[in-house]
Amino acid sequence: MKSNTFGSDLKAGVVVFLVALPLCLGIAMACNVPLFSGIISGVIGGILVSILSGARYSVSGPAAGLTSIVISAIATLGSYEIFLAAVVFAGIIQILLGLLKAGGLGNYIPNAVIKGMLAGIGIILIIKQIPHLFGYDKDPEGDMEFFQLDGENSFTELVHMINFITPGSLLIGIISFALLIICGKSFYKDHKIFTNLPAPLLVVIVGILLTIAFRSSVFLQIESQHLVSLPEIKDFGDLRANLAFPDFSFMGNVKFWTIALTIGLVASIETLLNIEATDKLDPDKNETNSNRELFAQGAGNILAGLVGGLPVTSVIVRSSANINSGAKTKLSIIIHALLLLISVIAFPGLLSLIPNSALAAILIVTGFKLTKIPIFKEQFKSGLEQFLPFVITIIVMLLTDLLKGVGAGILISVFFIIRDNIKFSFESSSDTIDGKLYYLLKLPQHVTFFNKGYLIRFFEKIKPHSKLIIDGSINKKINRDAKDVISDFISTAKHKQIEVELIKYND
Repeated sequence: MKSNTFGSDLKAGVVVFLVALPLCLGIAMACNVPLFSGIISGVIGGILVSILSGARYSVSGPAAGLTSIVISAIATLGSYEIFLAAVVFAGIIQILLGLLKAGGLGNYIPNAVIKGMLAGIGIILIIKQIPHLFGYDKDPEGDMEFFQLDGENSFTELVHMINFITPGSLLIGIISFALLIICGKSFYKDHKIFTNLPAPLLVVIVGILLTIAFRSSVFLQIESQHLVSLPEIKDFGDLRANLAFPDFSFMGNVKFWTIALTIGLVASIETLLNIEATDKLDPDKNETNSNRELFAQGAGNILAGLVGGLPVTSVIVRSSANINSGAKTKLSIIIHALLLLISVIAFPGLLSLIPNSALAAILIVTGFKLTKIPIFKEQFKSGLEQFLPFVITIIVMLLTDLLKGVGAGILISVFFIIRDNIKFSFESSSDTIDGKLYYLLKLPQHVTFFNKGYLIRFFEKIKPHSKLIIDGSINKKINRDAKDVISDFISTAKHKQIEVELIKYND
């Protein structure tokens, strides 16, 4: 790592730390597991996975997309310790997938879907953080699903929060927004002193100072539930109490292996999606070795399971914050992980003064960067084949979750592929020569059952007393369904006095 990049990586590492801290804790809270479990995963993802991975900017840690799976798995297995054992084997499955070169599956995800996923995450971030900005913190940080743990959904939460506004939090949120806007101006970014102070860090410092100042005001005072919640680690005993270790006694149960396989596959899919998305944001356009990434993630999950952490995946919110903050090397990711570990153990009292609304402002700005209006314009100008999968991905993500949104976007993309295959596979023409009507049908290299409908419609248009030429010169393979349609037409053509000539076509 070059020394002249250290300053950029340090600033980016601090920003990623500020973004990651509430998300690691919030996801652990949402999963109803020890808060320190989220920190453990953030540290493992930031150090071990980063070192083993070939990705320069991808940040790994506990993922919001696995929250519902974690909750369901713990309920099914009966304890967090047994769940941790399943995480260990999920990691082994990921390593096997990497060795089997399964990472290449990520290359088949359409760009429109990846861009839709990024924009969708940006919109979800904005919607989910607005309640925290207003001081309504009933739903924990890191819950990215439409149906929330507090019984609300992403949209009803926005209405419900109006009745629970915390004035002090809202004021800090507004000031934080103003600071972020000011920090984006050229006079701030170009100043010798300010350029070394990342905007999110300035926001957090001001937020802490205002939290302390508001203690003297009954109206603006901010209670602890609206501040960052941290586990208490005062000594080794507290650390031991916040750790959990795997219980392998349930290995003989089919449910155990089903959950291990589910976690391994879902975590791998999310990682491949996020790696693809991160590569799209990469200013240097580096391409990550996805098989090596699966191996790294698998190693991370094995260690996470052994020491009490939640499953880890590559996570786009932290990765995009890393890129937007000007990271140059992997050092920024390692710095963020070290800060996570040191801060929770060394100065939890200071971090517990950070208002959620200040962090919400940072995450909302991150969301806006992921879902810029020009992205929508670009996709719209690219045509319906690009715009529809893009929009469907976003809509389904908003109403369900990331994986379902991506799946819906891929289905729409496949629909357009099939439509184009049917529409543009064949070359056909007709002409009248010496008073007789001639038709020409050139078969493509591959004819599938998707082409059956086109062939039927084409043959129905051929008029009696004409001649049809079927040219199979470049055809290499024809599906049985399509071949039957051609054979049926040839057998009935003589009744309509239609002459059929075959060129290099084996009937």
